[in-house]
Order: sequence, then C-alpha cells, then structure tokens
Amino acid sequence: MRFFTQRRHFKDLSEQEVLALAISSEEDDARIYRSYAQMLRADFPDTAKVFDGMAEEEDTHRQALISMHRKRFGEVIPLIRREHVAGYYARRPVWLTQNLPLERIREEASAMEQDAERFYLEAAKRSSDAATRKLLGDLAAAEAGHQYSAERLEREHLDDDSREREGATAHRQFILTWVQPGLAGLMDGSVSTLAPIFAVAFATQDTWTTFLVGLAASIGAGISMGFTEAASDDGQLSGRGSPIKRGIAAGVMTAVGGLGHAMPYLIPHFWTATIIAMVVVFVELWAIAWIQNKYMETPFLRAAFQVVVGGALVFAAGALIGSG
Repeated sequence: MRFFTQRRHFKDLSEQEVLALAISSEEDDARIYRSYAQMLRADFPDTAKVFDGMAEEEDTHRQALISMHRKRFGEVIPLIRREHVAGYYARRPVWLTQNLPLERIREEASAMEQDAERFYLEAAKRSSDAATRKLLGDLAAAEAGHQYSAERLEREHLDDDSREREGATAHRQFILTWVQPGLAGLMDGSVSTLAPIFAVAFATQDTWTTFLVGLAASIGAGISMGFTEAASDDGQLSGRGSPIKRGIAAGVMTAVGGLGHAMPYLIPHFWTATIIAMVVVFVELWAIAWIQNKYMETPFLRAAFQVVVGGALVFAAGALIGSG
C-alpha cells in the first residue's frame, strides 16, 4: 500500500518525527483558535476571550514539546505536518466555520481536542516501543487536559449573563441574515407567482405549458430577488450580515415558493394537478404565517389573515384573467 500514497504511515515515524508532528499540530490548533477569536470578537467578545485562552494553552504545550525535543534530539525539528501522515486527523478550514452558529463553533473546538486525544491513545496502543508508547500517552493526556482547560476558561469568561447576551445576539443575527430575507423570498415566490401560473392554467388547461411557465417564473423571480437582496444592503451599517448569505436565502426561498405550486402540473390530468396545486398554496401560506409567528413575533391569527387574504386575492386575479 505504500506505493499508492506519498504520505507516511504513523507506524513508520520515528520518535523524533512523532514529537515534531505534535509540535506542528499544536501550532496549527493555536492558529485556528486565534482565528475563531478574531472572527467572533465583534459580536461575541466573551467567547472570543475563551478562544484566546485556548490558543495560549496550545502555545504552552507547544513550548513544552519543543523543550522536550531540544533535550532529546537537538535544535533542528523535522518538518512534518498532519497532511504528511496517512490517517492523521484533519482540521476543518476556518472559513468553513464562518457560517456555523456559535454553539456549533464551540462544539467544533471541543471535537478538535477529542480527535487529538483519541488519535494519540490509539497510536499508543499500537506502538511496540515502550518509550514511544509513553510519549504518545503523554500527548493524549495533554489533549485531555486541553478539554478541561477549555471548560475552565468558559467558566471564567462565560457566566450566565454572557451566555444569554451572546445567545440573543446570535439569534438576532440568524433572523436578520437568514430568516428575514428567506421569509421575504418565500412570500414573494408563493404569492407573486400565483397569478401567472393559475392564469396560464385556466387559460390553456395544458399542464405542461403551465409547468413551464411556473418554472420560468419561479427561477426568474428567485434570481431577481436574490440579486436585489444582495445589492440592496452590504450589511455593514445595518448589521444584517453578509449580503451573499442574504441573497442566497432570498433567492432560494423565492424559487421554492413558486415551484411549490408549479410542480403539481407535472401531473397530466388538469384538475388533479390544479387541486393539488391549490392544496400546496394553502400549505405555503400557512407555513409563512407560522414562520412570521415563530421568528418575527407576529400574532399567528393576524399573520394568517394577512397572507391568506393576500394569497386568495392574487389567486382569484389569476384565475379570473385565465378564465376570461
């Protein structure tokens, strides 16, 4: 199997290389934690302090490992990183965590420490050399200690008030960035496409033509809504978050809202397709009312009245125009 990969196997590493690998891993993890802290500092300063503390803990362990290497092997540390070793645990790139909620980022950090501990423990079990086994066991204990340090740092920097405050900020950011533009898109896609779809349906009674019109209207509206949302506000002053995220939320939900009652017209029988499309419209409108009630704190009956009446008027306009 060694001929099929350019990476080293962990079992083939010398004790010096294992130590060098641990040093580079500690350095990488410290940089990841500092990136988390920098990313969260503006909105979640208390959690940023936790990651600053975790980065300092990693630096302390790295310095201890470097001292151990200097004592046993000298000043020159071999260049070996986790991507050079087959089967070694990987780290998620920091930019992939930017869209994760706050609690998920905390869980990601905890998983980083658990992965390292588990790997060193398993490696120690497979080692036949007593010195290497002791070294790997010490590294596993150090990684386990990192987890306890993280818990201690959270207790120091994240009291109940801080958690509640940061949780409220995260919830508000989620609503502004995803729910609000997504809801606007769903409303636009569900309501604005009713008239053209049902007008064509009643005018032609051709299900395939109706589907094509609905597909074009939904996708066109989604693209338009997405670009409009993204271009309308860069989020820097309003605090509504990334325009790209908002544009995606608005565009996708607009298309979904229109496609919901266009898809039934893939059924060849006109009245079967139309009745199913009406049922879908009813579900869409009630879903909009539920989202408004849950996330926007709009009284459910008022939200339902608004969307149902509005949708009924648009549907009636389309049906009348198509029938005429």
